[in-house]
Amino acid sequence: MGSLVLSDVHKSFGAVDVLKGIDLEVSDGEFVIFVGPSGCGKSTLLRVIAGLEDATNGTVNIDGEVVNQTPPSDRGIAMVFQTYALYPHLTVKDNMGLGLKQAKHAKTEIAKRVDVASKMLSLDPLLERRPAELSGGQRQRVAIGRAIVRKPELFLFDEPLSNLDAALRVNTRLEIARLHRELGATMVYVTHDQTEAMTLADKIVILNDGKVEQVGSPMELYHNPTNRFVAGFIGSPQMNFIDAANLGKTDCKTIGIRPEHISLDLKKGEIEGIVSHIEKLGGDTNVYLNCGDIGLLSVRLFGDHDYAIDAKAFATMAADSVFKFDGDGNRVQVA
Repeated sequence: MGSLVLSDVHKSFGAVDVLKGIDLEVSDGEFVIFVGPSGCGKSTLLRVIAGLEDATNGTVNIDGEVVNQTPPSDRGIAMVFQTYALYPHLTVKDNMGLGLKQAKHAKTEIAKRVDVASKMLSLDPLLERRPAELSGGQRQRVAIGRAIVRKPELFLFDEPLSNLDAALRVNTRLEIARLHRELGATMVYVTHDQTEAMTLADKIVILNDGKVEQVGSPMELYHNPTNRFVAGFIGSPQMNFIDAANLGKTDCKTIGIRPEHISLDLKKGEIEGIVSHIEKLGGDTNVYLNCGDIGLLSVRLFGDHDYAIDAKAFATMAADSVFKFDGDGNRVQVA
């Protein structure tokens, strides 16, 4: 229950094409995340799946049925928004059960489902409170609980953590991952945060300018990007890109190398540069090296390292970790 198939989905607003032929399959129980830069169409695609926007062309198939003409309430989905959309005059318990009440479920069934969701989300002490008495993280848990009680075939999350501070984002991310394991439900999740995508998803869909750039597991995208856009979007610090001509290479236009695949030495190496900035992150140290025509290289080192600003240093790239891209940005010799 809860499979999703998108076939040649387009969405236009007037003359503006926002989605340009999306094809995608999501299996039962998968956790799939749409990620991409602002304006790439990821939230619009989620709203088309939910039925909040009509597809201009193409089909949306949920659990074996085309639902293009099916209203959102009948699609077997539950959506969790960036804004919590809770009713301020209702208690937590009543907010969670309102959808079931409107659907005329029996009071005993509503109470049972709310009780189960409340225990899953540790909301029992908060059931009689109103939204104004809750923290942002608690409100988001209530919104997730409201989705759980509906027992949907498909959960849709639209940037659910973006309004939370850093610590709450981590905690709520862990809660969502645990819920996915416990419920075994199909989840489709939109975020601009690649950390959320890498840590939560079974499968990531990278979108750019209304098109799918690549689909794969987090580590597949990290280790085997098919083009420069994907290579640069996944990974922090971002992959270094170097004009191949500046390295004397003629078999490609651009060389890519991840920061952790570069070593530094104060005496010798293949690329000479000047240390321009250092970021000490505790477990890691990021060193930025100004290398003249080659540009600024970011180097990620494990542990705590001391390099003096303006000091000369030499970078060496791990030969077996170099990516090559042609003039159109496509990967050369994809593994």
